[in-house]
Amino acid sequence: MARHHTVRALLVGGPMYDSLYDRLPAFERATGLHVDVVDRLPHPELNARVKREFESGAADFDLISTHTKYAPSQATWLSPLDAELGAEIDDFLPQPRELSRIDGALLQVPRYLDVRLLYYRRDLLGGSSVTVPRTWDALIEAATTLTRPGIYGFLFPGRDSGLFGTFYELLVSAGGHLFDANLRPAFDDAAGVWAADRLAELHDRRGLTPRELPAWHYDEVSASFRRGEAAMVCDWPGSHHLYKARATCDVADRVGLALLPSGPAGIRAAYSGCHSFAIPRTARNRAGAVELLRDLTSTAAQLGEARRGAIPVRASALAQIRAEAAADPAEAHRWELLTRTQEAMIIPPRFAAYPECEDAIWHAVQRAMTGVVSPQAAVREGAQHIVALLARERLSPQPNTV
Repeated sequence: MARHHTVRALLVGGPMYDSLYDRLPAFERATGLHVDVVDRLPHPELNARVKREFESGAADFDLISTHTKYAPSQATWLSPLDAELGAEIDDFLPQPRELSRIDGALLQVPRYLDVRLLYYRRDLLGGSSVTVPRTWDALIEAATTLTRPGIYGFLFPGRDSGLFGTFYELLVSAGGHLFDANLRPAFDDAAGVWAADRLAELHDRRGLTPRELPAWHYDEVSASFRRGEAAMVCDWPGSHHLYKARATCDVADRVGLALLPSGPAGIRAAYSGCHSFAIPRTARNRAGAVELLRDLTSTAAQLGEARRGAIPVRASALAQIRAEAAADPAEAHRWELLTRTQEAMIIPPRFAAYPECEDAIWHAVQRAMTGVVSPQAAVREGAQHIVALLARERLSPQPNTV
């Protein structure tokens, strides 16, 4: 098909994301456009490909998946969308809408909001012997009690943004901060050491997680829990549908939901942000890309994802899914937990060098988690790496709230 009738899309892929793309055949029939999905990649691999192809000048994409925390590092390649969206952007909730702007320009359109909940086995927790943990230290003790051959106490991603996010939640729950007001690393302190130490306790010292964990990201830990191999895991709303059916979850009839634990400072923290879509400045079929972006972020699309568990960022879709959930006690309870969790959202600072800072942190924390270095050495190493990195950068952080 002629290039001007083709929309080339580079998309995030995986069990949390792929169901949205079932809309593509209907979109093609309605528009006469052909959507060429160049690839569907997990986010770490997606980010690497975006960086590699745009830096080399070889990129030939009309639409890309991105994320509100990663887009500032890609901003030079992305085009403003204010004119195309117009008043339609007003249906998007204020904070996701603001997170999608960089230096005032709408460079991405949000897909959904992410915050995690604690998934647990109701046949293993919730009784008089092992209660559902309300603190991270209680979670470690519960995981210790429940770990046995064939069952791990608690699963968390052992690499990339998943490991960073778990460390970040622990850090803030202990009263810590990633950066100070001047974007200097602030996690090389008692709170940071405690956070890294908790991960080392879970994986290295007590052996409550699989030895393969350093190679596992979100999809792997979710799949392991759903095979019945673990007592607890934290997961995103977009994965919720996988926990509800026996076809995708061997323990679907025994899954419970709870808030994330709080830390020693009495704080509950939930790592958050928005998946999104963007159109590169170099798009060869911008008109077609705008049509596809509108379809993938439409009220109907967001409602479809919300029915699988995601948190929509359009007010119209959110109102509809909340009305539907009210009639289902289990879903009403889940939405109550998600609403409370959104009150505990933490969002990393948004600036161009952020992805490299995240990488420095998770690599250092992983070394503590696996017992290669002490927690103290790990947070010091991560902070020193970031100081050196930011010394070379012109910092221009974006606002995280409205």
